[in-house]
Amino acid sequence: MGWAAELETEGSKAVQKWEYVTVPLISHALQEILNQWGEEGWELVQVLESQQLGMTAFLKRPAQGANGEQPG
Repeated sequence: MGWAAELETEGSKAVQKWEYVTVPLISHALQEILNQWGEEGWELVQVLESQQLGMTAFLKRPAQGANGEQPG
């Protein structure tokens, strides 16, 4: 469910890479679900609600390098 993207800052050679994930939300457990993902370094970007999918959270975090470390 995740994907990665790159963002180059204007006037800089530094490129921040992000990974994203979509998470289905259950109304009676919103806080627990979001806190669990937050503990793993994920930041909430947006929540969308649709009749087909219900509530879905979109989260991001800095992409991890090949060795599992956060880029610096």
